[in-house]
Amino acid sequence: MTPSPNPSAVLPRAAAPLLDTALDTMRVVVVTGARQTGKSTLVHTHPRLSGYPHFTLDDAATLMRVRADRQAFLRSEPRMSIDEVQRDPELMLAIKTVVDSQRPQRRGQFVLTGSANLLMMKHVGDSLAGRAYYLRLHPLTRSEQLGQGATGIWSRLFDSEPAQWLDLVREQASPPWDWREAVQHGGFPAPSIELDNARTRALWFEGYIATYLERDLRDLQAVTNLHNFQLLMQAAALRIGNLLNHTELGRDVKMPSTTVHQYMNLLDTSFQATRLLPYAVNRGKRLIKTPKLYWNDVGLALHLGGATPGGEHLENLVLTDLLAWKETESPRPEVSYWRTSQGEEVDFVITRKRQLLAVEVKAGAAPAPRDARHLRTFCDEYGSRAHGGLLLHGGEETYWLGEKILATPWWRVL
Repeated sequence: MTPSPNPSAVLPRAAAPLLDTALDTMRVVVVTGARQTGKSTLVHTHPRLSGYPHFTLDDAATLMRVRADRQAFLRSEPRMSIDEVQRDPELMLAIKTVVDSQRPQRRGQFVLTGSANLLMMKHVGDSLAGRAYYLRLHPLTRSEQLGQGATGIWSRLFDSEPAQWLDLVREQASPPWDWREAVQHGGFPAPSIELDNARTRALWFEGYIATYLERDLRDLQAVTNLHNFQLLMQAAALRIGNLLNHTELGRDVKMPSTTVHQYMNLLDTSFQATRLLPYAVNRGKRLIKTPKLYWNDVGLALHLGGATPGGEHLENLVLTDLLAWKETESPRPEVSYWRTSQGEEVDFVITRKRQLLAVEVKAGAAPAPRDARHLRTFCDEYGSRAHGGLLLHGGEETYWLGEKILATPWWRVL
């Protein structure tokens, strides 16, 4: 594998500079993401937050204290960070009351972390609109695993003319890595950095699933049949990169589509599943409008599905990096996919400042010009708005496949 400079060190995160900006701008900063992505580590080790007292609602005594008198708890310190706030949904309304009454206003007064999408939870008292910035932390990118605190070079690709891309990607110093190994490690810090063999990673993933089913889910909603829910998780993990069809998923696991819809919403709310929306601008072609299904962490998905690494898993790995990069940009770019009713498809379409970058992912080591035909169709369809096309593959060579369409190894970009 590609080694970390020091597996025991705290790795810098690409989102850290944006956290600084948010602390200077908003009264409340909410860091969300799946459990074990490193939210608490980011907050507790961030230099700007070194003087903050840190509390966690995973601690029973702290949770009891909060529920006894939320406003008294919040006023006990001039600033504080609170982990796992989804465990007390009413706390958000109390935070709103406290920050609204604070004179003068304090920027960065509260820093919250949550392992659920608070904006999707029905029982959360308030979204803190106008008061809070929501920063989602994704699993470690490859560059973060290398200790670089970065994401892929997506911004540099947009800021360069396509004619410069060949030199740009070749100058990247990232070492090669077999994508089959990369997807099995995933991006959770423990299995991707700290655990050095497949057996210990499997044990870690088993523990993660058990904790998620038996504890995290209960905080979100009562699920009467955890076995059925786990079956749905496994079926979803086996449909990475496919159009999301609740009826077909229901047939796989022998559940009604209404139950599948409920369970998929829970996977969304807890940041386990990712629904990728289609590119919405129609220039005359009939486009597919159904979202595609991916997983937050591809290593967990592989373990859940018991699958052999395939091209769809490399595709998911690229998407994870794209979504982590998206969080570092302001305004945030859009990431979508493009597919027509005639079967023309591009894996990812990135929209940044009205420019489009089309990305296709192929696990093979030597893609041919025919593998870029849908990239060419997309670029022709959107004309001057299409900045260019990128074909990421599992080999080692970088070369042109056509005008503004470059084939390059995935590890040179990520």
